[in-house]
Amino acid sequence: MLLGQVVARTVRASAVAPTSVPERDASLLAEAESCFYQALDVARRQQAKSWELRAAMSLSRLWQRQGKRDAARQLLAEVYNWFTEGFDTADLQEAKALLEEMGG
Repeated sequence: MLLGQVVARTVRASAVAPTSVPERDASLLAEAESCFYQALDVARRQQAKSWELRAAMSLSRLWQRQGKRDAARQLLAEVYNWFTEGFDTADLQEAKALLEEMGG
């Protein structure tokens, strides 16, 4: 699958997984989680670290809303800690803020 297709699905998943989605609607949340996992997988296979970071942030936000704070923090920290430069970019600043929000 092309990265662009995964990105499109991930954007769609982001749209169906906002905080307003009732927790009882497990199918939408499961679809969003699946899309984020797929985005992570494709980004890793293509060694696209920026896309991996974005997918990790999306999945971390979803997990955080579901009370999976430790898993969310661990996933995001693993990707964030790979970077050695570019900390002034919007993506890395956003990731750092999310990690701090989760206590990491």
